[in-house]
Amino acid sequence: MSTNTSYNDQGGAEAAVEVGQEGTLTSSGTGAGFGLFSTDFKKNDDLKEMLESNKESLKLEAMKRIVGLIAKGKNASELFPAVVKNVANKNIELKKLVYVYLVRYAEEQQDLALLSISTFQRALKDPNQLIRASALRVLSSIRVPIIVPIMMLAIKESASDMSPYVRKTSAHAIQKLYSLDPDQREHLIEVIEKLLKDKSTLVAGSVVMAFEEVCPDRIDLIHKNYRKLCNLLVDVEEWGQVVIICMLTRYARTQFTSPWQEGVSFDENNEKAFYDSDSEEKRDRTEAKPYMMDPDHRLLLRNTKPLLQSRNTAVVMAVAQLYWHLAPTHEVSTVTKSLVRLLRSHREVQYVVLQNIATMSIQRKGMFEPYMKSFYVRSTDATHIKTLKLEILTNLANEANISTILREFQTYVKSQDKAFAAATIQAIGRCATNISEVTDTCLNGLVLLLSNRDETVVAESVVVIKKLLQTQPTQHSDIIKHMAKLFDKITVAMARASILWLIGEYCERVPKIAPDVLRKMAKSFTSEEDIVKLQIVNLAAKLYLTNSKQTKLLTQYILNLGKYDQNYDIRDRTRFIRQLIVPNEKSGALSRYARRILLAPKPAPLLQSAFKDRDRFQLGTLSHSLNLKASGYQELSDWPAVAPDQSVRNVEVIEPVHETVASVKKSKAAKSEDKFYSDSEGEQEDRKGSRNSSSSSNDSSSSSSSSSSEGSGSEESEEETSDESAKSSSQSEKSSSESEADQKKEKNKKNANSKAKSKAVDSESEEENNNGPMASSSSEEGSSASESSASDSDSGTEQKKSSSKSKPKVQERPRKEVSLLDLDDVTPSAPTTSKASVYSPSLLSDLEGLSLSSVSSPMQVNVQTFGPVKSHELLHHMSGKGLSARYHFPRQPFLYQPSMVHLQVTLTNTSDHPLEGLHVGDHSPASITLHRFNTVDRLEPQASVTVSMGIDFNDSTQAANFQLCTKEAEFSVSIQPAVGELLLPTSLTQPDFEKEQGKLQGMNETSATITMAASHCSSAVLSKRVLSMAHLGEVITGHDSIHRFAGRTVSSGALVLVTVEQREATGATITVNTDKTVMASMLLRDLKQALASA
Repeated sequence: MSTNTSYNDQGGAEAAVEVGQEGTLTSSGTGAGFGLFSTDFKKNDDLKEMLESNKESLKLEAMKRIVGLIAKGKNASELFPAVVKNVANKNIELKKLVYVYLVRYAEEQQDLALLSISTFQRALKDPNQLIRASALRVLSSIRVPIIVPIMMLAIKESASDMSPYVRKTSAHAIQKLYSLDPDQREHLIEVIEKLLKDKSTLVAGSVVMAFEEVCPDRIDLIHKNYRKLCNLLVDVEEWGQVVIICMLTRYARTQFTSPWQEGVSFDENNEKAFYDSDSEEKRDRTEAKPYMMDPDHRLLLRNTKPLLQSRNTAVVMAVAQLYWHLAPTHEVSTVTKSLVRLLRSHREVQYVVLQNIATMSIQRKGMFEPYMKSFYVRSTDATHIKTLKLEILTNLANEANISTILREFQTYVKSQDKAFAAATIQAIGRCATNISEVTDTCLNGLVLLLSNRDETVVAESVVVIKKLLQTQPTQHSDIIKHMAKLFDKITVAMARASILWLIGEYCERVPKIAPDVLRKMAKSFTSEEDIVKLQIVNLAAKLYLTNSKQTKLLTQYILNLGKYDQNYDIRDRTRFIRQLIVPNEKSGALSRYARRILLAPKPAPLLQSAFKDRDRFQLGTLSHSLNLKASGYQELSDWPAVAPDQSVRNVEVIEPVHETVASVKKSKAAKSEDKFYSDSEGEQEDRKGSRNSSSSSNDSSSSSSSSSSEGSGSEESEEETSDESAKSSSQSEKSSSESEADQKKEKNKKNANSKAKSKAVDSESEEENNNGPMASSSSEEGSSASESSASDSDSGTEQKKSSSKSKPKVQERPRKEVSLLDLDDVTPSAPTTSKASVYSPSLLSDLEGLSLSSVSSPMQVNVQTFGPVKSHELLHHMSGKGLSARYHFPRQPFLYQPSMVHLQVTLTNTSDHPLEGLHVGDHSPASITLHRFNTVDRLEPQASVTVSMGIDFNDSTQAANFQLCTKEAEFSVSIQPAVGELLLPTSLTQPDFEKEQGKLQGMNETSATITMAASHCSSAVLSKRVLSMAHLGEVITGHDSIHRFAGRTVSSGALVLVTVEQREATGATITVNTDKTVMASMLLRDLKQALASA
């Protein structure tokens, strides 16, 4: 349900962003805009007077300040009456800001908002699409049942609006109205049915979200729109893709038969059209009955496959779960590379992806076995990430790779993370249980761990050995003897209890050792933990039954001690055992069965994965992550035994197209395919067009209509495709033919204008080709034509691989398409950039995975530093009882998480005794994220150690407070960074700098004039002073008097541009351009001090 809420609010967020962008472009004065975020901004008492004034400028300024207060989280609801009076204002900018305010507070101030309903209704007819959309959004935010008919009418009218943005907003309003009045369901379904027929990619995701919220059971609404949604999928926005894919997954499970069953066959004609093109597969499967996949089923799989290269991790995860639940067994491995690629993302993403991989790896080990190294644990991984990787490695273990995995586990056991080391020992036990060949090896290794200094490791080893010995106790009496000898050295209660249980359970195999252990336990009974006392009583009872001559008196002594113990569980157990094993007049018939009760053979425990039963939930859902059914979860239905009628998805029956029209379409398909390549390749293709255009167009068109399996490529068989599928795809071709023609005209004009720059264009086109389908699908030029041909081109290129008539260029294409997924753990691919890289090769390989979520741009990060590193005191040795701590900013990217500022902390023990257990405790405030360093177990006197930390300050200079702890004490410390340390340098060319600076004008620009110290007037000194104060990159300019510097904030990646322009004598003007206005004022202040002071 939380997903639905966040998606509903997305429309409001988009409108706020658009309004903010337009307000930035039109704002003229920088004073009011900047004062909004500065620390000494005006009091808000005058806002009400400004809103009631007759001057438009004052009202506009007041609304900007109010929206700024809302953005900062301040409560501005008391101004609602004054704001709502301006809802009918004719100023477009003011009206947009008023609507942004009303969307926020309409639900809280419902009575006052109702007074303006007539204004909102008039605004629904406004010529500006943003005003119409904002009015509908405000109207749907007033949650009063009395206006439900008005909202219903507004939604119906907006659903027919010319603007796709307004239609998208109406889809968002459907969900709000349904939550207010569920009785309107039938009327809303009519609107949803209408919007589902919309051909705009902007509307598709929102209306499917409304469908999932209002009527997820009405799959009949999807029948006619199924093929359209499949073809539009690649051009829908990312979060819309996630919703559509999940909906289509549920739809497919109700409409198609299972591709996992053997011996399923369909109509012979369809079967022939589907299989004749794949001769190799036919040879391999001569004995098995062929399986005919529904063409619409194949269409869904084919059109979602390119989305595996999406930069949005949620989209990749959605496609992965679709393939897992819908694809034939041999095609599920398609998603493996994409899921492994996601492991280079942030740890929150890693956690969800690893959970899904853990479930997959139980059923299909072969999918992830080639990428086993990707699941090796890194020292920077969090404990929950390490545990999940350990789970996956254990699932992947088999006879072939167990030796490699056990060598890896030996390293993990030595980890300073005790919880992880304990989990590793559990994993070794599971491997020993699952693979009988290494059971003895694992047992011997665990026995060696019993002499480890770490109590946690020893305790976990004992517990695992106990479980392993239960599986084959006859062969390992020596191990039980060895554990009995180590008993005095083990102090962990659980480990001591486990040894006592083992000795009691197999006391007949160690008849000489068991009574002696009981004797020692009788001495220390009163000082033991409760769990150990219970096992001592059990051991005494078992020995009394098997060896009463030696242990009768000891047993009576222990039972007397237990009779008066402080714990009532132990007292009750003692009384029960006494009545059970010591016969007397009061004891009943139960005592005769004492031996059978206490010495009954116990079944061996099952060591199995915690993810074994999670496959009952759909992958990628909250229920799967929590392993329990969450609210709003919809279960996947079972495959139907017989496929429903596929003709319900046919939109309309179209008569066969004349031959002349078909030839025109073929030529168009050939031309659009040529445009996919670079200009140089396009010229070569044009020369071959006369003899190859017909064959290539046949490939492309037939692949979309027949929806045959991947790898099929002979053109003769594809001409025999079934008529139904051809008719279903012809409609989409017809709807997109006009947009294709317009698009080609625009492209021809662009190519004619760019002939003088052919080399630059060639290089850019090669980079685009290397980026694969992701770059082509995201470009605006191809958005209109790709609705009907995106899936065709994908399947067409795959089919041409095996065709004898295909072109050499096309055969090389599929290798480039998956370049993003070709992972190599040893040697990462070199970056394709013309600028010189400032990274070392090792650092580049470490950071390559962190760039997945960043937006591609012509900018590079520059990690060059100037001057000595300044160290700051974190903890004085007097306050820290001998522990001293200092920190500095190394000005290097933090490898664990790129949004964190990198710090290095030097811990020094100035006392005369060692310090143990140095770690970071709780931190505040909650808005700041902290990556703690690993615990330092021991720090000798006068010794020092340097550790790395990462702090996400959220682009603010707010101090990060945390506890620096030792085993005996805790010390409160605080780190407040200078604003210059919250930046990372960016290298820009001068034209790029000026272009970006032009976008950051108005309230995003702050400047001041200063008088510099005489010693700072030279260019070298000035640059050194600026770069030592702020972590920026210098932009090369042709002017000696103008110095430019560029950087990005570490947390959000916002651009920060600094210009220092020298005037006559010692005067200078400093200008800072950034949308982080608070940081701009603080950076300007620090720069003034750095350049003005001598």
